[in-house]
Amino acid sequence: MIELTKTGIDGLDAILNGGIVTNSTTLVSGNPGAGKSILGLQYIYNGVEQFDEKGIYLSFEENESDLREAAESIGFDKWPEFVENGDIKVYDKQVLLRENDFSSSLELLLDDLEDDKYDRLVLDSLTMFELFFEDEKEKRTYLLKFTDILNNNNLTSLLTNEQGAVFPDTDIGLENYLTDGNIYLIQTPTDTGVNRYVWVAKMRKQDIETDIYPMEISWGGIKVHENASAFSMMSEEDSPI
Repeated sequence: MIELTKTGIDGLDAILNGGIVTNSTTLVSGNPGAGKSILGLQYIYNGVEQFDEKGIYLSFEENESDLREAAESIGFDKWPEFVENGDIKVYDKQVLLRENDFSSSLELLLDDLEDDKYDRLVLDSLTMFELFFEDEKEKRTYLLKFTDILNNNNLTSLLTNEQGAVFPDTDIGLENYLTDGNIYLIQTPTDTGVNRYVWVAKMRKQDIETDIYPMEISWGGIKVHENASAFSMMSEEDSPI
C-alpha cells in the first residue's frame, strides 16, 4: 500500500486520488503570479494545522517578514505562531543567499533536513536556486545531491519552478527527471481578470486525474474545482490569446 501525504488543499487531494506520495519530490511550475508560492505556503501550513506534520520552508526570493505577511494576507493566521514554536522552520533569502556557494548553504540546512521531526519541505524557487551554479554540469550535480538528501530523510517536498509562458513548457528538463511528480499552475487572461487552472501531469507510483481543473485563489488559499475544465492544452501558437 502506497502511503500518501495530503496537501489539505480543497479539491487537489481528490484529483491526486488521496494526496502526494509520501517521501517524494514534486515540481510545481507556472508563470509569475500563477499561485506557486501560495500553494507552497498552504501545503506547509496545512501540514501543521490539519495533520500535525512539521515543515521546512526555503525561500530564495522573500524575507521571513514578507512570507509572514503573505501567509496572513490569505488567512493563514497561525503562521507566526507555528514559526515561533518551531512547527514551521523558515530559511529566507537573507540566510540562504548569505553564502556564495551552495555547499555552504547546504551545511546550514543539513541538521534540520536530517531531523526526524520534519515531514514536509518547500523550496521556492528552483529558478533562484539555480543561480548558485555556473554551468549545467554543476547544477545537475547539486540538484541530484539535494533531491537525494530530501528523499533519504523522508521529506515529502514541493519545488517551485518559474516558467515564462502562459501555457506549460512540457519539454523534459533536468528538473523533471529528478522529481517524482509534475503539477502545472496555469493562468489565462480574460476581459475581467484571469482564469486559473491546475494540471497534474505526472505522479510516479500513483493513479491520478490528468484532466485540467479550474482553480481559484481567495481567502483561505487555493481551491480546486473537481469538475474537469473544458480548457484544453494548446501550444502558444495555437492559442487564440
